[in-house]
Order: sequence, then C-alpha cells, then structure tokens
Amino acid sequence: MTLRVVFMGSPPFAVPTLDALVETGHEIVAVYAQPPRPAGRGKKDRPTAVHARAEALGLGVRTPFSLREPQAQADFAALDADVAVVAAYGLILPRPILDAPRRGCLNIHPSLLPRWRGAAPLERAIMAGDRETGICIMRMEEGLDTGPVLLRETTAIGPRETAADLHDRLALRGGAMLCEALAMLEKGTLVETPQSGEGVVYASKIDKAEARIDWTRPAQDLDPHIRGLSPRPGAWFEMQGERIKVLLAESVPMAGPAGEIIGEGVVACGTGALRLLRLQRAGKPAMEAEDFLRGFALARGSRVD
Repeated sequence: MTLRVVFMGSPPFAVPTLDALVETGHEIVAVYAQPPRPAGRGKKDRPTAVHARAEALGLGVRTPFSLREPQAQADFAALDADVAVVAAYGLILPRPILDAPRRGCLNIHPSLLPRWRGAAPLERAIMAGDRETGICIMRMEEGLDTGPVLLRETTAIGPRETAADLHDRLALRGGAMLCEALAMLEKGTLVETPQSGEGVVYASKIDKAEARIDWTRPAQDLDPHIRGLSPRPGAWFEMQGERIKVLLAESVPMAGPAGEIIGEGVVACGTGALRLLRLQRAGKPAMEAEDFLRGFALARGSRVD
C-alpha cells in the first residue's frame, strides 16, 4: 500500500529522509520547507537544502512563513494526506495541522527522548559528554517533543566524533527508521510508548556566546564542548586580533596558566590542557594543526583569549 505523504523539513539533516521516502515509493503529495532566506556574500535568497532537493526530484514545494493562518491550514488539509513526516522543519505545527493527516504526524528526533527535547539535541548530547544518543520516531503532539515514541535506536558517540560526524550518521539512520515506521503503520503493528516524565532535559538553541572558549574550564569538559560546536558555529579564541576556530582538540595531561600556550599547539586550561588538532582562520578552509601552525605561529609562552 502506498501512503499519501506530506514531507516537512528544511536543513540537510532532513534530505536523506526525503530521499528514502521517494525510494520506497510513497506518494509525496507536497514538500513543506522554510522560506528561502538571504545567505552568502551577496545576501541573495537561498532555498533550504530540502527545498533544493525536492525541486531536483520534481516535487512541489510550499514555503509558508507560518501555519497559523486559516488559509494555510485549509491548503494543508486539502492535500488529503495519510500522514505527515516531519524532520527538522523549523515551524511550530498548530493543532489543525497535526489533526489533518488521517494517521497523524510522525517526527524524526535525534536523541533518546525524553533526554534532549528541543532545538539542538545532537549538539547538546556531545557538549554534555554523553556517551550515547540515538534516534526516536515519535508521534507529534502540541507539546515540545512530548509525543509517544514509536521506534527507538541507540548509538554510541565516538570519542573523537564531532557534531558534523554524528549529524551525518543520524540523518541516514533516521530516514531508514522513518520508512520502517511507515511500513509498520500500514500493517498496524506500531506500538506507541508514552515518554517518561523523568529524565527530561531540554536542548536549548546554541547561543553565540557559548562558542567562545573559556580556557578556565577543565580540558576534559572543553573537548566535547568543542566537538559539539564543530563545524558550526565553531568554538573559537582570539589571538593577534584574529578569531580562530577550533574544530577538534584532545585533552592532554599537561598544566600551566589557563590560556597560555605551553607546547606545540597545546593550550593550558583550568585543569589539564588541550592539544589543538584542527583549526580554521576567518575566510579560510579548515586545516589540520600541523599545516595550520606553519602559517600561523602559536608561540610557546604566548596567550590566547
């Protein structure tokens, strides 16, 4: 049986799910994405990754600024969808939207709910030093990521894994799990498990102020903090009047005044030190530390801010 599906997503994380839905033969009656917004040096309107992919697949795309207006809700209901699939769409779905598809709205959430509900679950899991995370396929409710879980899968977070690495892994697996959930939905074998009221943690949106490295923190805390922000927005420090991003580092058993360079690419922290492994200057490509240090000296005894 082929389902009539409305797909709702915006960033690159959602693209593998759209591709998986097309490959499994479901009828995509419409794709919803956030509107194009100014980007790049020319500040020209740029469509989201989902928008661009949907057009390449020959699918119709809708980009409303809100789904609260009666006309937007009527247009959505007129699609006569069996189910809506939501993956990092970025707009709140009001009750009339949630109720419109015959079999409801399913969401792909990259965390082990109820831990890390909210905007940045993937990044927050790494930044907090979690050793595992996962994917949940859930039925959407009006609350923030509060709906019952339909499928759950756990995966370890690697000791050197960045947000970009984990993003790509979970995006692919999320698409596959969503298609599994739809197959079970058709057969009537999906089991809904209400979320526990215990262990709820919210993944607030990343604040720009968090990206500046606080060298007074322990190195073991800064390591996952940096990986969780890599590559965007990128943890950074200032030196010689220039902002430098640290995209990967490792904790090493060395000591010195916090913020002082105490070795080749090694900066002392509140406890321990960080060896910088991958860095990026403004407007330049990311480089491994060995190559970076050939063109930008981090002299022993100097300080970073």
